[in-house]
This record gives sequence, structure tokens and C-alpha cells, in this order.
Amino acid sequence: MKVYKFGGASVKDAEAVRNVATILKNMGGPDLLVVVSAMGKTTNSLERLAKAYSENSTEKYSLFSEIKSFHDGIIAELLPDTNVSAFDEIENLFIELECDLETPVESDFDQIYDQIVSYGELFSTKIVSAYLNAFGIKNRWMDARNFITTDSTFREGKVNWDTTQRLIEQKLSPIVRKQMVITQGFIAKSADNLTVTLGREGSDYSAAIFAFGLQAEEVCIWKDVAGVMNGDPKLFPDAIKLNALSYPRAIEMAFYGATVIHPKTIQPLQSKHIPLYVKSFVNPQQEGTCVGVAKEQEDQIPAYIVKGNQVLLSIRSRDFSFIVEEKLSRLFDLFARFQIKVNLMQNSAISFSVCINNDERKIPALLSQLSEEFNVKENEPVTLFTISNYQNQDFSHLLNGRKILVEQRTRTTLQWVLQG
Repeated sequence: MKVYKFGGASVKDAEAVRNVATILKNMGGPDLLVVVSAMGKTTNSLERLAKAYSENSTEKYSLFSEIKSFHDGIIAELLPDTNVSAFDEIENLFIELECDLETPVESDFDQIYDQIVSYGELFSTKIVSAYLNAFGIKNRWMDARNFITTDSTFREGKVNWDTTQRLIEQKLSPIVRKQMVITQGFIAKSADNLTVTLGREGSDYSAAIFAFGLQAEEVCIWKDVAGVMNGDPKLFPDAIKLNALSYPRAIEMAFYGATVIHPKTIQPLQSKHIPLYVKSFVNPQQEGTCVGVAKEQEDQIPAYIVKGNQVLLSIRSRDFSFIVEEKLSRLFDLFARFQIKVNLMQNSAISFSVCINNDERKIPALLSQLSEEFNVKENEPVTLFTISNYQNQDFSHLLNGRKILVEQRTRTTLQWVLQG
């Protein structure tokens, strides 16, 4: 039994969906679970729609129309006019979303976000499933929310592993063993039956959760790149493909900001020794990258990871006291309350610096709270640049003249917070 995951770029238009069908025809099988993301940039569009709805802006109508027109265009190219039932199911989803947009705003934004943005995966999987059946690849569409259960932490649900594994083993596994199943990434359900998402780009994580519950023999994530590179080729022209990575190295790279794999993806797979393959949907016959067991020399190849859209906060006590245990406890309590992701931190006797993801909704509220107790200096935008497995050579040529605000080194990792 295998799990395949196709991201937004792999289903961005009708031609891309046809390419997915070809891959599944040549490399799929009945005992296959296929996890599909929203089409193209649909999630971005739905995020704007959620914002417009929460602000009761009339822009929600034009945004809805754009999203529907985009999907209608793909449907018109892929599905024959005689496929009435499939078209009706997709149309019904748009009617549901349109009705949701007319209801009064009664929830906080994170809950609104999850209920609206989750439609992207529902649209895409209905279209892909219908086209595959018309193409001769028999499959069954299933709702991921019937299996992956979480708490009520909207926009980053925490998986209830016991319940999720039981549901997958008892209700999903027998079906996948008989036929191909198409389902969604990114979305789950809370105990009170509300849709919860797993975090931005969380479809990789969904694939790992399903693989964990299915005891899958492998997971394959299909990307528009040849595999995991040791740097973004757009920024580092000499970047090379890594043929193999150990689980710990992959976790490290993902945590530092390598965008090819979602940070939470690896640990469920490592716990059951399930290999992860990252392959190209453009050239599906190419070898790609295998995450699992790697030779020591492969894990020692340096990697260059650039993570933009960061904020650097420098925090000092107002009473000139030291930043020690009591103050640190208070700071991390605030980070947890506002769901702030910490990517780098550095402590001195009288100050604490932290590099965090920028978030236009969370950062102002955090700064307001911090300013009541501390003196806070903010730098944005900044970039976190990580070199893992660095050798003791000079990397100053990679700075492109940018100022280093924070530098941190361990035995194997060099990190800079750079201005701009």
C-alpha cells in the first residue's frame, strides 16, 4: 500500500490534471491513497476571501466569482457534458460556500479561515476524482475529515493520534486495499465536527498521517522539482540534488525553512520506518530523493536555506533586571498564547532576541502585550539564512552586502538574521 501526494502546482490547470492521470495510470494501482492539494494558487485566493468575509467587505462577491470561474474553466476542459453527477457534486460545494458567505460573522478569524479555506481541497479532489473516473482510472473520493481528527486549534490543528489511527485502520484501510482512493490534504475535523486545517502547506503532513495509519510501504510527494536540493536553485545556481537524506537531516532542513517538505511530515514516517520519496511530476521516471536511510557522506553535504518574511524582536526588561528564568518563562508563555513560531533565539544577561515568522494578525497583538512589560525593538523585514553542515570557509560572498543583525553558530550549523 502506497500514499501519493500531489501539490497545488501539479493540479494547477487542466493539462496538469491530465499529467497526474498519466502518472497514476503508469505508476499507480488499486492499493493507493492519493492526497491532493488545492489547485494552483486557490488557497491564496480563499485566504483573501476569508479576510473579506470576516470584515464584511463586498469584495467577497468578486473573489468568490473569480474562484468559481477558475474551477469552472478547468471543469469545462476536463469533464464531458454527460458527467452530470460529478458536475452537480462540485456545483453543490460552491453553493455551500456561497451560503456560508451570507451568514453573519460570529466566529473569530482563525475559525472562519479554516471553514472557508478548506473548500480548496474539496474542489480540487472532486474534480480530480471525477476526471480520473472518466479517464478510466477507477477511484473513490473520500473526505479526509472522516479520518484525521484534531483538537480545536484552528489553522494548526493538533492531531489526536489514537482516534485518527483507529479510524484509518478500521474504516479507510479496507477500502484502499480494494481500490484507489482520492482524498484531501491540509484538512481535518475537531471533536465538535468543525473543520480544522493542519497549517499552511500541510498536505505533506496529511500524507504522512495517512501513511502512519495505513502502515504504508512508502510515501511519494510529487513536486515541480527533481527532488530535495541543497539550496534554492534560483538563489544558488550551483545547488545540487540530494539523492538521499536521513530522517533527522530532513527534519532539520524542514525546520530551518526548506520548503520542499513540510516540517511535521517526517516524524510520523520515521516512527514506522516508512521511506519518503520526493519526485518530479514533470519527469516522473527520474530517481528523485529518498528520505529514510542515507550514507554518512550524503548527510554531510552542506545545505543553504533562506527563510524570508521574518521579524526580529529584541526584548529588554524595563526595570533593568536580568532576562533569566522568570522573564523567559513569561516570554514563552506569550509566544504560546499567540501561537508564535520561534525560528532562532539568542539570550544575553539583559536582552533576549528572537526571530519569528511574520504574521499581520498575530504580531501586533504580541507587540502590544510585550510592550506592557518590556522594551521592544522590532526589525522587519529580515531574512533567516541557515547553512547546515557548514565547513569553516568564508561565506561572506553570500550576504550580497546585507547587514548581519544576529549570528549564531553550533558545531554544524551557521545562522544569520539579515536585514532585508
